[in-house]
Amino acid sequence: MTTAFRLERITPDNFDIAIGLKVRSDQEHLVAPVVKSLAEAYVHPGIAWPRLIVDDGRPVGFLMAFFDIDFAGDGTGTDIRSGLWRLNIAAGEQGRGYGRFAVESVAAEIRRRGGTRLTTSWHPGDDGPEGFYLGLGFRLTGEMSGEQAVGELDVR
Repeated sequence: MTTAFRLERITPDNFDIAIGLKVRSDQEHLVAPVVKSLAEAYVHPGIAWPRLIVDDGRPVGFLMAFFDIDFAGDGTGTDIRSGLWRLNIAAGEQGRGYGRFAVESVAAEIRRRGGTRLTTSWHPGDDGPEGFYLGLGFRLTGEMSGEQAVGELDVR
């Protein structure tokens, strides 16, 4: 990981900066805006882990991880997963390693918490981020989460 990159908690001091981060207009249909993610983090405080991605003091993106959720949602607790819930890299900041840093940071936090796999999902299709995730070593599970393909990365 690049040492100039870091994650910051979302605070009253950086809230407006965080919600002001926008992906490219042609990507808006692929990821929820940061303000929606922060609202979801508010209603899922024990699960959501929102962070601002900063490069040498400059906000460049946002990620939100999730920890220990019942992925199947069937109440049995037999499919507990952690992973990357959202990734928004600002329009003018893409292609500089921030997405890779975000995934590596979430993987490190999952390992710190005793986990061994990172789950995420994305909109399939040529305009989506599938190539990015597969290039980082994610493998498709064959599952769908709503209309999104599910991928996993071994983080041991």
